[in-house]
Amino acid sequence: MNNDQVLHGSCFAVTGAASGIGKATVARLLQAGADVIGLDRICPEDSRSDFLFVDLADPDSIAAAAEKLPGNLAGLLNIAGVPGTAPPEVLARVNYLGLRLLTQMALPKIIKEGSVVNVASTAGENWRDNLGTHLELAAAQTFDEGLVWLEDNAWPRERAYAWFKEALIVWSLANAATFRSGHYVRMNCVSPGPVDTPILDQFRISLGEERVSDALRRSGGAAKPDDIAAPIVFLASAASSWVAGTNFVVDGGASASRLEELHRVAKS
Repeated sequence: MNNDQVLHGSCFAVTGAASGIGKATVARLLQAGADVIGLDRICPEDSRSDFLFVDLADPDSIAAAAEKLPGNLAGLLNIAGVPGTAPPEVLARVNYLGLRLLTQMALPKIIKEGSVVNVASTAGENWRDNLGTHLELAAAQTFDEGLVWLEDNAWPRERAYAWFKEALIVWSLANAATFRSGHYVRMNCVSPGPVDTPILDQFRISLGEERVSDALRRSGGAAKPDDIAAPIVFLASAASSWVAGTNFVVDGGASASRLEELHRVAKS
């Protein structure tokens, strides 16, 4: 049985459905015969999927959208996000706290053996260096508790995009076992490198031209949105039924190309 046959007739909710990776993921799911509910602040043009408005910075908007989700979801694919040029507080809300809240609210509506896929980034590759701090933030269970933690603790606002992608990876891994044992739902991350979307230039600003250019050189160029959509759909499907609690790096080999470099640094 191929993956299209596995997906046929299943229902998925996809955030960030209006553009970029989210739009490419919706297209793949629809092509495979799945039903799709796209969530975004903008209704996708010429979309065959159903649409729900959601503002991931607003808990009330998240709750309203979650209430409208059907009770037979095969998966929630958290693809929406804002780039690092956004204010740090917006990054905190949209890329982390809002994503968490939507996932928590949607979890009871995901069927047994269903899936949650969170799109992080290779910008969060240093999550192990800040593991203790990210676990503390992950322990703040609610949106409001997370805001209080961020008010009471120091965190690097100058690199907020990367820091919250680290936090998302840690939250996903920290909760994967509970999701699987308590709800029979698998949760994984996908961490792309640079992707050819309209906001790529904003990443050059927030992450630095040198870092982005180095990643592009190592990988041979920017990925297309569909290059990232393919592994997202795989992790969302029953074809990956034994994959849980992973951070799946999809960067054209850029990270792997740094191994010798890291070894030299470690020896020095």
